[in-house]
Amino acid sequence: MGETKKAPKTNWFKGMKAEFKKIVWPDQKSLTRQTIAVVSVSVALALIIKILDMIMTIGIDILVTL
Repeated sequence: MGETKKAPKTNWFKGMKAEFKKIVWPDQKSLTRQTIAVVSVSVALALIIKILDMIMTIGIDILVTL
């Protein structure tokens, strides 16, 4: 079987450092807007799931008592 050569770890760290320099971080305003959007959508989805759960629970209770 053939032997595989492993790259030295220094090359890996240099590559990672180069990739991190390419990252474009969002500004404060954009980050705040996106965070608010994520939190509000999460809360809205939780409320929808809770309402559906309550409706299904009431429906199942009605069916069981028949």
